[in-house]
Amino acid sequence: MKIGCVGKPSSGKTTFLNAATLVNAETASYTFTTIKPNQGTAFVRTKCPCQEFDVECNPRNSKCINGTRMVPVTLIDVAGLVPGAHEGKGMGNQFLSDLTDADALIHVVDASGRTDEKGEPTENHNPVKDIDFLEEEIDYWILDIIKKDWDKLERMARTGDVDIGKYVYERVSGLKVSEEIVKKIVKRLEITPSSEEEELFKLSKKIREENKPIMVAANKMDLPESENNFDRMKEKAGHILPCCAEAELALREAEEQGLIDYFPGESSFKIVEDVSGKKKKGLEFIRGYLDESASTGVQEVIDRTVFDLLDMIVVYPVEKEKKLSDRKGNVLPDALLIKKGSTALDLAEKIHSDIAEEFKGAIDCRTGRRVGKKHKLKNNDIIKILV
Repeated sequence: MKIGCVGKPSSGKTTFLNAATLVNAETASYTFTTIKPNQGTAFVRTKCPCQEFDVECNPRNSKCINGTRMVPVTLIDVAGLVPGAHEGKGMGNQFLSDLTDADALIHVVDASGRTDEKGEPTENHNPVKDIDFLEEEIDYWILDIIKKDWDKLERMARTGDVDIGKYVYERVSGLKVSEEIVKKIVKRLEITPSSEEEELFKLSKKIREENKPIMVAANKMDLPESENNFDRMKEKAGHILPCCAEAELALREAEEQGLIDYFPGESSFKIVEDVSGKKKKGLEFIRGYLDESASTGVQEVIDRTVFDLLDMIVVYPVEKEKKLSDRKGNVLPDALLIKKGSTALDLAEKIHSDIAEEFKGAIDCRTGRRVGKKHKLKNNDIIKILV
């Protein structure tokens, strides 16, 4: 699973990525610091079944920290987007192509309004405009993809029937959108070979909403202007959460250096080594921020993007249903992210196509019941596939 960190220059995208992954990508106060996409591994949190079953787990593809299973996802930080990006302005063409295989987007917005639409210093900029322009730039980018050779479709329609849904899908298939979804949108909007650009723009918008859902991360919430702006942003954004990426990064780095005890997403931390000067002052400032805000928000943004926006659940496949282990004795070895509503057969397919072909059933390890291929999985299910 890949999630793109997007936004205008100087919004804090790279700081957000560093805070979530400790990848140490370059940050600076000038625009377009990010030229090539940075990438790192972040984690989503879920309750591990190990404590429920009173067993010691041996994770292979994830981590378990005090009963919290941390499941990896990939974050990509791409070049800052400016108005007119779909026309090639700024780093627009590269930015947009870097997003093709992202499953969802985290739009990091400077909630303080201290940077304008180009990411340059200003005062009283309305961050709601940033939400609008980013969505529009992606919509226009998809529109340009759809419109390419549209006159060819019109000529084909004059000589016989054409499958418009399939034609559109072939244009946008690189965006990781399903053919079924594209065809449904085309049919619902009654798109025809003679559809005008306004209708095709609605089509591109719907494809973006299905294919690239967006979570807005209202960043820099430690600044005084951000609170009022956040209220305005909530009225516009479908999914939005407050955060302070700089605070999270400072805590993650201090924890890595052994100065504090801190777990991502928690509302507090404990200083375990002597600190003084600027470091102590900075940590005390962050402590005050956490007292008011409960968390830095970075981990919650990632969790909610995966579980709410993408509607995912976590399932644990095992081979030994009594021991909850694989054949080597590793207990609860893998935690897999899978779409809510997925079936036991979908899980088998995700593990390996050969297993899906030989699927004979599955066992729900909580109940011991045998279930069929159409059995719908629930979050934190432990499942043995029978082959």
